[in-house]
Amino acid sequence: MAASTALIGVAALVWTQLEQEEDQEQDFFHKLLQTCSLDVEAAGTVPVDGIPGTVNERTFIAIKPDGVNRGLIAEIISRFESKGFKLVGIKILTPTKDFAEKHYADLSARPFFPGLVKYFSSGPVVAMVWEGKGAILTGRKIIGATDPTKAEPGTIRGDLCIQVGRNIIHGSDGVESASHEIKLWFKPEEVANWNRSLDPWISEAN
Repeated sequence: MAASTALIGVAALVWTQLEQEEDQEQDFFHKLLQTCSLDVEAAGTVPVDGIPGTVNERTFIAIKPDGVNRGLIAEIISRFESKGFKLVGIKILTPTKDFAEKHYADLSARPFFPGLVKYFSSGPVVAMVWEGKGAILTGRKIIGATDPTKAEPGTIRGDLCIQVGRNIIHGSDGVESASHEIKLWFKPEEVANWNRSLDPWISEAN
């Protein structure tokens, strides 16, 4: 009789635990579905240059002519996608000399400026806007130091190039530069506000 009572007690505890786990599971999937559901109206409120400090933070990344000619587009894109960032804008074009000067206007007083402009306008550039929490700072870390000889292994420049004059990629170095560069290269309608089904698995909140 005592054994039967004990078994009933254990069964009751197991059943209670299963009910609690089922409730938690249902709550998780309910939240997941809410997060995954597309809300075009809400997405449309994100400005073209993003919202710094949130999952909608955006940064400007450009694959320079040497990176394009070396066939590194897919490799570089995969670095950012594998990290978890979302591509919301992309185009390929050959910048004019005037446009290259606008892009690097903050470096116009440097002695290497003419050569930099000539190099940047020498061929096609893949311009991109990437979105995600910490996209600006983390994007710079993914890219690595400006001088490839000082870039850490595992970074794009540390792995894929050897000379500062051919360092294959550009990335915004701060909130202000990200905003300026995104607006310089992209019209609002050229940047997509969209939600991925996998976003809940990358960020806790969207």
